[in-house]
Amino acid sequence: MRHNASLLGPAWNSAYLLLTITAMSWAGNIIVGRVAREFVPPMALSFWRWLVALLLLLPFAWPHIRKDWPVLRRQWPMLVMFGSLGAGTFSALLYYGLQYTTALNVSVLNAAQAAMILAMGMLIFRDSASRSQIVGVLLSLVGVLAIVSKGDAALLLGLRLNIGDALVLLGGLNWAVYAVFLRKRPAVHPLSFFAAILVVGLMVVAPLYLHELSRGRRIVQTPESWLCLAFVAIFPSLVAQMFFNRGVELIGAARASQFLNLSPALGALFSILLLGERFGLYHLVGMVLVGAGILLSERRPPSQRAPRQRFREHDS
Repeated sequence: MRHNASLLGPAWNSAYLLLTITAMSWAGNIIVGRVAREFVPPMALSFWRWLVALLLLLPFAWPHIRKDWPVLRRQWPMLVMFGSLGAGTFSALLYYGLQYTTALNVSVLNAAQAAMILAMGMLIFRDSASRSQIVGVLLSLVGVLAIVSKGDAALLLGLRLNIGDALVLLGGLNWAVYAVFLRKRPAVHPLSFFAAILVVGLMVVAPLYLHELSRGRRIVQTPESWLCLAFVAIFPSLVAQMFFNRGVELIGAARASQFLNLSPALGALFSILLLGERFGLYHLVGMVLVGAGILLSERRPPSQRAPRQRFREHDS
């Protein structure tokens, strides 16, 4: 049985389903990261996020790691890059940034990731971008800004880039580089690849976590702390990371990045459903624009379609 069927069956080949779930998970990650700042220090949240995810993953990944070990060992410089950018520094910068900035600012900055990925692809790999793809990115960005600003342009104009904003923006830049380089990832089973980058991510975060502990910052022992840790370990880590990697494999980084714009929109929806916030016209307008931008980015001539990334298949 091929690995895609062994993981999720037909759903493993549905890029749009996988990337929508990814966006939902990352929307929740911002909310939980902001809430957890009162009782889980940022480096602790990042370290335990990846450690728990790795421990949950290893029983399933170990047989593939053993089979892929020669390739993993040979490609270790690439794995260090992927693990440092996609796991280690990205989450550390995000959670640390959330100590100093608001969820509104983070949503605005994260909305720029699709454009960052598109730009990185053009700069690093000379990727071509159709007019509809560029317009789609801009349209989705306008929709995101409509939601996070609640339709008030003055609110956006009043935003200031503080240290938290700068850290989140730097983390987004790291993620953009990670995303465009996924086409170059080693030709190994996705579980082997994911386990390897988690190990590297832990190695990056561990010294920062030890420094945090040396300053006397500890996790507050409450049920909320453990719930936050469990959520970020399972959904933004295991589920979202694997689904995003697979989505890029199926439709390419630039097209997959369009779904990043769903995260702020879904964050607004979660606030309405879970926190009882009122649904405004700006929610509807923003969500329609985000959806229209994603659909528009798909309307490209066949000659301009990026080839899907294909990697060696493994028996499960």
